[in-house]
Amino acid sequence: MLATVGVASVDDLFADVPSELRLRRPLALAEGMSEQEVFTELAGLAARNVSVEDEISFLGAGMYDTYVPALVDSIISRSEFLTPYTPYQPEVSQGGLQAMFEYQTAISELTGLPVSNASVYEGPSAVAAAGYLAKLHNGRSRFVVSEGVHPHAIESLETLAHGWEMEVERVALDNGATPMPAVDEQVSAVVVAQPNFLGAVERIEPIVEAAHAAGALVICAADPIPLGLLQAPGAQGVDIVVGEGQTLGNRLDYGGPSFGFFAVTESLMRRMPGRIAGRTRDLDGRTGYVLTLQTREQHIRREKATSNICTAQALNALAGIVYLSWLGREGLIELTELLVQRTAYARTRLASIPGVELAHHQPVVREFPVRITGRLDAVLEHCYASGINPGYRLSADELLVAITERRTRADIDRLATAIEEALS
Repeated sequence: MLATVGVASVDDLFADVPSELRLRRPLALAEGMSEQEVFTELAGLAARNVSVEDEISFLGAGMYDTYVPALVDSIISRSEFLTPYTPYQPEVSQGGLQAMFEYQTAISELTGLPVSNASVYEGPSAVAAAGYLAKLHNGRSRFVVSEGVHPHAIESLETLAHGWEMEVERVALDNGATPMPAVDEQVSAVVVAQPNFLGAVERIEPIVEAAHAAGALVICAADPIPLGLLQAPGAQGVDIVVGEGQTLGNRLDYGGPSFGFFAVTESLMRRMPGRIAGRTRDLDGRTGYVLTLQTREQHIRREKATSNICTAQALNALAGIVYLSWLGREGLIELTELLVQRTAYARTRLASIPGVELAHHQPVVREFPVRITGRLDAVLEHCYASGINPGYRLSADELLVAITERRTRADIDRLATAIEEALS
């Protein structure tokens, strides 16, 4: 085989891999195990995990313990959704294509933008892909990114920007919110989040005005649930809205898989990554669904590619549209109002505890940081022992507390009591 491909050794096949990155020793593989031994080993490892079903979880920071109605599992478990591959042949893929189209319609309505794709991998890579779209659009050399954007999304954008020879300038938060960034003619896009990583609802319109005045695009990484109450980013002039779709009918599942959503203005749709399902009529006047504007082959031909995204998280996105359909327009508003009310109660309740103070005073929807100076380790230890995960640790003294519809007033009181006990 080596002679056929024209190389002298197996090592020659890896000549393009830098030598410092190659492993110069055999893999340290353990001796073989029987099926029973493997099962026992994996069961032991699994037992070390703590499920959100086994504790009261206030952990958020991008992934949330939300309620998934039984209807979602019932529909996405149907064999026709589990087994199909890419719907290149529309005549035999109408169901899958219609599901994509309905999903796109819902995302367009949520984001306030006219065009959505059929989903991408997840939230952080959606932000990076949006950055690449902006680069292709205006050819500029720098991104300005609020530190209110999820850290994983910023890191994803920085990783890809390095390959594009572009700079990423971070803008520090001021009292939990993004201050007015400096935007010049070298800025390709300004990236903000709504709400931001610290839970604050951002004032986006002034940022949009400043960016557009300098000819830059605005990318907004949005949480889809709060858009039930907040003004749609597209209605505020945002050019690209992306985000993490896990809260739409997808469980935590150890951090994945989920799906990312991606919506743009009409002027940008031909540079948008991934698939777009369109609705048309056949010669007999019957409604039909097709893949439109883009095909997978465009993204395989690297020299002409607009993206390396050539697939969709179709099953996870299907869960998202089933969930949104189950919830409905009024249900989404009611859910967001519920989150606002319970988060306000939790914020007031925790801030009333001696030794606990709010890390910022911006309006929030479902998440907020608190500061517990010098005692956070003791609080975490006591909460874990009490069957409570109190939130995501931001720093030595700060904790990000997330509220979902599964967290009741009694759960919030239990968290407050545990913190009081730890600080007493």
